[in-house]
Amino acid sequence: MLVFPGKEIHIDGQPTTLYHYCFEWGQETVAIALGYGSIYNHSYSPNARYDDIARRTKIFSAIQDIQPGEEITINYNGDPDNSNPMEFEVL
Repeated sequence: MLVFPGKEIHIDGQPTTLYHYCFEWGQETVAIALGYGSIYNHSYSPNARYDDIARRTKIFSAIQDIQPGEEITINYNGDPDNSNPMEFEVL
């Protein structure tokens, strides 16, 4: 995880491209997951989950079989069963 101040993902109060790939990481900080972790799409019926297991360490795990070529999805709310609304339109 690359951790940095949340204000760095905005320019003139507008979100930058990095904004869409960050995890909230403590008070006023965000983090980018190295590898593919920051590019997994959101789903309310995800096939994977993530957990914070140590300082600056997030682990992604399958919660059901994922077939070759199938997209890996996570619930951006953290808990795979959490259906709280997102701040973007979920298709």
